[in-house]
Amino acid sequence: MTGGGDQRAGGCFVCRKHRDSALMPGGPVHEDELVVVSHLSPRAPGQSDEVYLGHLLVEPRRHAAGLADLTDEEAGHVGRWSSAAARALRDVAGAEHVYAAVIGDQVPHLHVHLLPRYPGTPRHYWWTRVDEWPEAPRGGEEAAGQLVERLRAGL
Repeated sequence: MTGGGDQRAGGCFVCRKHRDSALMPGGPVHEDELVVVSHLSPRAPGQSDEVYLGHLLVEPRRHAAGLADLTDEEAGHVGRWSSAAARALRDVAGAEHVYAAVIGDQVPHLHVHLLPRYPGTPRHYWWTRVDEWPEAPRGGEEAAGQLVERLRAGL
């Protein structure tokens, strides 16, 4: 299993935001002893001032590089909270579908991306381009934080 080493010492953005919830717009949507659910931050590596609203991340607290590195208990929490967060995106934020993906190319700390598809999104923007639609809901820290509050209340 991945131990973290240099990544936990300060190089891993995910580990840093778990220690400093101010890096999460609105704070965590959910957190427990094994997992943190948060909204994509405009301060995350590679992001701009505005992010796709509803883009959530489900992450193990322990620094683990990928799905294969999770303990069974961590995997259960990641799965359970991915499902719960997807339901909140549907029921609270109005998503008609929620995509889930693990990519792991930019930050070597497992994070399951949950990407809502909102009603009216043209078909050619579905899946990997859902956040590229010019009319997609975007916002900065404040708008993401407001959505987080609504989602948290809906869990």
